[in-house]
Amino acid sequence: MATWFTADLHLGHHNIIGYCNRPFPDVAAMDRALIDNWNETVGVHDTVWVVGDFALGKIAETLPIAGALHGHKTLIAGNHDRCWSGHGRRAGDWTERYLDAGFAAVTQGSTTLEVDGHRVLVCHFPYRGDSHDHDRFVHHRPADAGQWLLHGHVHERWAQHGRMINVGVDTNDFRPISARRISRIIEAGPTNREAFGQRSPSAP
Repeated sequence: MATWFTADLHLGHHNIIGYCNRPFPDVAAMDRALIDNWNETVGVHDTVWVVGDFALGKIAETLPIAGALHGHKTLIAGNHDRCWSGHGRRAGDWTERYLDAGFAAVTQGSTTLEVDGHRVLVCHFPYRGDSHDHDRFVHHRPADAGQWLLHGHVHERWAQHGRMINVGVDTNDFRPISARRISRIIEAGPTNREAFGQRSPSAP
C-alpha cells in the first residue's frame, strides 16, 4: 500500500483549461484524463491526500467522481471546495456531502504528516505565492517555521519553490505524486523547479 498526494484537479471547471494552459480540448476530456491517470497510478488500497480544490462545475455531477477514484481519500479543503471553513457556516453543511461522495475524511487548515521518515506540513495554501499576481487568503496560510510544506493553489506557477512542494496536477503530469517521490525531493534539498515528470524511468 502506497501513499499519494494531489491537489487542484478542478474537475468540471472549463475555464481552468485556459487559465493554466491545460492540454485538453474540453472539460469532458480533462475530467476523463484526470480520472484515468489517477486510477492508473493509485491502487485500490492506497492512501491519497487531496490537498484542496477537488471539484467545481456542476457540483452534483463532479463531486460524485470521488467515489470512482481508487484509494482511501482524505481532503484537506481548499478555497474552491464548498466544505472549506473559509466559506463560513455553510461549509459545515457541505462536509457530509463530501464524505457521502467518497472521501473518508475532510480536514481544514494544515496538518503535519510523516512522509517516508520526513515530517512535513500539508496545507492547500503555500507559505507565499499564488496562482494570481498577488497573495490571496493570507490569513489562511500556514506560518513558515522552517518545515517542508506540501501544498497546492499555485497551479502551474512552480513545482518546487525552496521548501514548498506543489503536489497539484498541473506540475505532476496530471496525476498524484507518491510519498516516495516526495521523500527523494526533500532529500535533494531546497531548490526551484518548474515541473516534476511522473513518467520518467526513475519515478515509482
